[in-house]
Amino acid sequence: MKSILLFSQSFLLAATLAQAQTPPAKAVYRCDNNHYTQTPKEDPKAFNCKLLEGGNVTIIEGTRPQNQANGAAGTPVRVANTPPISAQPGQRVDAGDQRARDSESRVILEAELRKAESRRSELAQEYNNGEPEKRGDESRNYQKYQDRVADLKTNLQRIDNDIAGIRRELGRSSAANGVSSGPVLK
Repeated sequence: MKSILLFSQSFLLAATLAQAQTPPAKAVYRCDNNHYTQTPKEDPKAFNCKLLEGGNVTIIEGTRPQNQANGAAGTPVRVANTPPISAQPGQRVDAGDQRARDSESRVILEAELRKAESRRSELAQEYNNGEPEKRGDESRNYQKYQDRVADLKTNLQRIDNDIAGIRRELGRSSAANGVSSGPVLK
């Protein structure tokens, strides 16, 4: 028992001595220009510095972005068979590249329109003007039939809205380019 007590007292004494030998943390100051220092009066960059409280401060410098003129950083990566993408905002894109992008987006929109219209015709056929054919268990459970009719009607409205949106987008792309590429599918 005495050995345990003696051991714990010596352990506490050693811990206290270790803390006393540890140098106190230096004060850290933050200055107006987001500059951190431990000696604000000697630092020429320090201006209007305030003492930070509450622990150690770790500052990790980030990498600075390089200009395109200085090196390869920031140079856009070009994927095969695609026009280059502008690296800087506000930088003009070549007219030929823009036309290629516009025609590609138009092809995608037209494919989406055809897919949405075929889906709409399938739903309209199943909806049958609000009176779809009853399925096996719907003849006994009328609420289930009404729920399916309501879902079909909602899906038809959603598809109609999608088709209208795609047509608007196709109209915008045609009007912006001054292109008349034939009639829009209805």
